[in-house]
Amino acid sequence: MKKINSFLFALMGILLLVSCDNRGLKKTKSGLLYKIISDEKNPVVKKGQFIKLNFTQKIRDSILYSSDSSLPAYVPIDSVQQDAYSPVEIFSLLRKGDSAVVIQLADSIQKKSGQPLPPFIHKKDKITLTLRVLDVFDNEELVKKDRQALLDSFHAKEIVQVENYLKQHNIQATKTAMGTFVEIKNPGEGPLIDTGKQVSVIYTGKLFPSGKVFETNDKEEAQPIKFVIGRRGIIQGWDDGIRLLKKGGTATLYIPAFLAYDQQPGPGKTPNENLIFDVKIVDVTDAPAENEMSMRPGSNQRPNMRRLPTRPPAGK
Repeated sequence: MKKINSFLFALMGILLLVSCDNRGLKKTKSGLLYKIISDEKNPVVKKGQFIKLNFTQKIRDSILYSSDSSLPAYVPIDSVQQDAYSPVEIFSLLRKGDSAVVIQLADSIQKKSGQPLPPFIHKKDKITLTLRVLDVFDNEELVKKDRQALLDSFHAKEIVQVENYLKQHNIQATKTAMGTFVEIKNPGEGPLIDTGKQVSVIYTGKLFPSGKVFETNDKEEAQPIKFVIGRRGIIQGWDDGIRLLKKGGTATLYIPAFLAYDQQPGPGKTPNENLIFDVKIVDVTDAPAENEMSMRPGSNQRPNMRRLPTRPPAGK
């Protein structure tokens, strides 16, 4: 704890200096400003290794990106162009346990990239990256193993959040093997929905745990949405949970974040959002051919069209 606090105090001191006149910072060949805080007990990383970083990137008082709301970054150590003007320039100087501050000047980014700045970045702004090296790995297999362990931990916490909600509200729901919780209100009639079947669904999407509605097609003028089970045209929690229903069935799906938008911002505009969906299976038919499905009028009508259709591949 004392070691961590010493790094935090040192970082705070550097940030105070940076906010004034950049004192105490070094420069890379491209002009990037940085400061590394190290006890030098561990060896400097080598080309071919990977570093695991906690980080926060800020502009003025606003956070652009932070690993606090997702997972640490895993970065390969490789050769870098001397004029890169990027934080990767200092990664080969780091050791396990190091902390660092990297400053990019907005006008320098503009000059070196030759591109206009985004509207939210002003020419005199400083973009500040603070980071800490949590670990160093010798190969990609070790990175995958570590990242999977973190993902499993995240997923377990999301499942517990849903379980606690169900218990608190005395809701009886069936948990699928993947982790979707299905409160079946009417199972419907006929065979269970399975891979290759096209379903037509009336739905209402709600934020978790508030229950606030963010989207619905349960209106007179709205049409059911259609998608094919198993074709990854919808978030996994839908594809998974709807398999417990039949034609005419109704249910509420309680979907952990990793089966919805995962680390991408969800309907509530934050990452790692658990979600609730009331669904009614209007019809179940054989699936059309894939090219016919893609060309069918209205085939892009899916719940929360900005995000819901597909989940990013693992590791993205």
